[in-house]
Amino acid sequence: MASGEVTQSDAAAEAHGHNVTPSRASAPADLPVGTVITNSGRVSAARYPEQAPSTPPFTREELIGLDDALKEASEKALVRFSVYIGELGTDAVADARAILAKAPEPAHAALIAVSPNTRDIVVVSGSAVADRVNDRVAQLGVTAAVTSFRQDDLIDGLIAALRVVSTAAART
Repeated sequence: MASGEVTQSDAAAEAHGHNVTPSRASAPADLPVGTVITNSGRVSAARYPEQAPSTPPFTREELIGLDDALKEASEKALVRFSVYIGELGTDAVADARAILAKAPEPAHAALIAVSPNTRDIVVVSGSAVADRVNDRVAQLGVTAAVTSFRQDDLIDGLIAALRVVSTAAART
């Protein structure tokens, strides 16, 4: 999702660099320049960085659900929760810590970071809440997210992780 790819089923989406269902791409010659059919049968296309995707990767309802979960988790645990979806690099934990450092009140914050392409899930916390959002609590959050992630449901996985981590952090 970090690249902005969204599954589409029309030719216009193919031309804009989005994933399309393989059944719609009848032959490689029909695909736009910069588009290939991967070994798994998925159509993958490149776009220039300045080209914004024509549709967001998440629905309005998914974003509202994630926003509500972030608000509820922050209020329940008195921790400023954030979510990051994107590339994390070779040292996912260090990159997640760098992202957390840019958040408002990083000492009182926790970040759930997901790198969809490498399938990394990282939970890091600020110094003021590290005793409540510790390694055990982080592992609970990752475990809660994995089931939904395996079903390709990123938002539900993040919401599950937020609920578990905030509940555990509120009790400690």
